Amino acid sequence: MRTTLIWRSRKLGLKKREEFLTNACGEEAAEAECKECLEHLDDPRGVMISVSDTFTTTRIVPEDPEFRLPIGNLTTPVGREAVLSCTVDHLGKYKVGWLRAEDQTILTLHNKVVTHNSRISVTHDNHHTWQLHIRQVKEADRGCYMCQINTSIMKKQVGCVDVHAVELNTTSALANYATEAVPPDILYEETSADLSVQEGENATLVCRANGHPPPRITWKREDGEHIIMRKALREMVKVESYNGSLLHFWRLDRKQMGAYLCIASNDVPPAVSKRIILNVNFAPIIKVPNQLLGAPLGTDVQLECYVEAFPNTINYWVKNRGEMLLDGPKYSIRENRSTYKMFMWLLIRAFKKEDIGTYNCVSTNSLGRAEGTLRLYEIKIYTGINHGPADNRVAIVGGLAEAARGESTRNVANNAADGGGTSATPLSLTSLLVLILSATHLGSETAVRGAR
Repeated sequence: MRTTLIWRSRKLGLKKREEFLTNACGEEAAEAECKECLEHLDDPRGVMISVSDTFTTTRIVPEDPEFRLPIGNLTTPVGREAVLSCTVDHLGKYKVGWLRAEDQTILTLHNKVVTHNSRISVTHDNHHTWQLHIRQVKEADRGCYMCQINTSIMKKQVGCVDVHAVELNTTSALANYATEAVPPDILYEETSADLSVQEGENATLVCRANGHPPPRITWKREDGEHIIMRKALREMVKVESYNGSLLHFWRLDRKQMGAYLCIASNDVPPAVSKRIILNVNFAPIIKVPNQLLGAPLGTDVQLECYVEAFPNTINYWVKNRGEMLLDGPKYSIRENRSTYKMFMWLLIRAFKKEDIGTYNCVSTNSLGRAEGTLRLYEIKIYTGINHGPADNRVAIVGGLAEAARGESTRNVANNAADGGGTSATPLSLTSLLVLILSATHLGSETAVRGAR
């Protein structure tokens, strides 16, 4: 008694089953003798063993993948689609990939697109053929493409694509103009890259594209804001978009900084665009909304500075021209940045007498340095006039403002010294502080330009 061992690489179809049984069991074998073999043919694991008969031991080894047909070469007009076909037999567990032969760039792997080129795709007919699709063919697509099988010893074959421009100087070509139109394509070597310019200097953004018919060039800001252009020496105008290959800026202003889109279109879809960033460099400028601040002891006090600068700045706070203040339990330091604008905040927790003094917000970049100054005072709240009942008197350090609360007088700052007092209209503490800040802060706003 001998055992027939049968191996297969994958589940067989009905037609292959008959061929398989003939090879495994012999043409004259009885059906009963191959019953177990039939059962194993339906086993998806791919292994069939133990057929009890008198036949010689048999082993069927999967065949190696092989190309059925050559890929071939093709010629495609600009703007059309090129399709290369690769047909493989006995692929088994292996995968098919498409590569650009010139630089070995992987384009697709089996059914997935690997390249970031949106014009490349791959299709599979669920049998043996993988097709590489190149849509809207360009001159740059000319070359050879490789179909590769990832066997231990790599198998490959190559097909080439030739691209020719559409000739429109014949009657027949003109008649087929609509089908031979070429969508726009940005000429990156002739188009501006990101640009950095000093404020006050001139700059020009360039955008070039080809296609048929010749593309129109339109400029827009990426953020949707209007484009600011200088019409005269001091006059600025705003436009939603600008048409033309050249976008000129005279005496650049920081407000013109941003990302611009160069859009090329010629009524043959799709339109294409390129993003160009225009940076305007200038030294820091600091504006201080409130230079004089007053607060009662024990409260939290927030100081604020507004900064404009580009490139990005290093920002910090100092007290009384001394050491830099650090974020921690006593101080909370925050920043909010947007392009060339930034807000700086310093929060002083539990205001004490030793916190009284001068604070500076400092901003510096490669082009210069600027600082703003804020003076912080104490607002004294007394328990009463002549040590009377609480909530009777409020006095302001330095006599900068006069106010009253409860039973205190409007001349409370003067009466504090001699103990006198007259009745006054009640005033809430909130209203009192508003009056104080209105009188002391002066609503001033200063700008300190950094040394260039």
